[in-house]
Amino acid sequence: MTQTQGSLARQITDYAHRADPYPIYAELRKTPVVHDEEGPYIVSTYWEIHGLLHDPRLSSEARNLDPEAAPELAEEDDPELPPSFLRLDPPEHDRLRRLAMAPFGPPHTPRRLHAMRGELTRIVGELIDGFEGRDRIDLVDHFSYPFPVTVICRLLGVPREDEPRFHVWAETLAASLDPDPDADAAERRRITRQARTELAMYLSELMEERRRAPRDDMLSDLVNGQGPEGRMSRVELLSTATLLLVAGHETTVNLITNGMLTLLRNPDVLARLRKAPHLVVPLVEELLRFDPPVQMLPQRTPLSEIDIAGVTIPKGASVWLLLASGNRDPQRFLDPDRFDPQRRDNQHLGFGSGIHSCFGAPLARLEAQIALTELARRLDRPRLLEDPPTYRRNAVLRGPRHLPIALEGLRPKASPNGSSNGSNGSR
Repeated sequence: MTQTQGSLARQITDYAHRADPYPIYAELRKTPVVHDEEGPYIVSTYWEIHGLLHDPRLSSEARNLDPEAAPELAEEDDPELPPSFLRLDPPEHDRLRRLAMAPFGPPHTPRRLHAMRGELTRIVGELIDGFEGRDRIDLVDHFSYPFPVTVICRLLGVPREDEPRFHVWAETLAASLDPDPDADAAERRRITRQARTELAMYLSELMEERRRAPRDDMLSDLVNGQGPEGRMSRVELLSTATLLLVAGHETTVNLITNGMLTLLRNPDVLARLRKAPHLVVPLVEELLRFDPPVQMLPQRTPLSEIDIAGVTIPKGASVWLLLASGNRDPQRFLDPDRFDPQRRDNQHLGFGSGIHSCFGAPLARLEAQIALTELARRLDRPRLLEDPPTYRRNAVLRGPRHLPIALEGLRPKASPNGSSNGSNGSR
């Protein structure tokens, strides 16, 4: 049934609930589809979310959204830089996604990620070595942010030293995903468009360089690649490169930080991971369920009337899919509020599902697995200095802005044969 419970949109986006939104989600799940008095239809239960993610009647394109239903999300057409394929429906979505995936990994370049494992491990090791002599660190500033930024820069072919230039643009674009009901919609669009334009100009220069002198990176492959479906237009290249750069690190920062926060709150699990690194694979999957970096998808709208759990959602309405709530649905997961790294049948929504599932998921998984394994192994007696920590404003890409951790030193590095090198740090 449809019901109105005050301003649900404001409750969900209210910063006061950022540290722990899960009690609100639990209340929402009592009614799978709730029509907020301010516009959006909020879907909070696993099977309903899963079904909609696979329903071709649910559109991701802003032009299909009734502007009166969600003025803070409606975008003006920008012919100079159209939306990325993330905001498109088939068939254009499918064509652009295939072209973007070609240089990223399987089936076209099946060993690209595998070949990066050694480099990822080296980057992690160097960052952790930088903790030497410290008794406290900010995990976000000193590790969770620089690691995936360095990785995506190397993968794409973006100079790492340019990070100060694109950091503000990336943050602005990430913030534009957040459905803030109290924001000035026109001003948000202006700021977002400016950031997109400036980032596109920067990437355009890089792509022109790769056109003249290709390198072994994704920008070169995207610019010069020619497959059965041809190649992307200039504006499609810019939109795709923008998406890859921003999404390629923003969500992984949260995944690693949320993961370490959860491990520090569960020291028995942290100790098990230190002794048995192979446990990291199911552990990361449970982290993606338990506290996912992407909490919701607020930019969806029906192309026609859709009946969900007894509620009719009209064409053009704003629909919010609360992925993090679905991940805690007791109708799908046993004891869902318990962090259980050995959970079976863990088909979470941490990377979405359906045609828009995150195609960067293999890289994000690998980064999180390596990062958490090495942090668990090398940090000597780490502990939280703030709990809860200070969170980012963003309700969609939810994660701590800072995560202060105290430690008593570093455990030794592992030598190439797997043994410890006792010359580095304390035990």
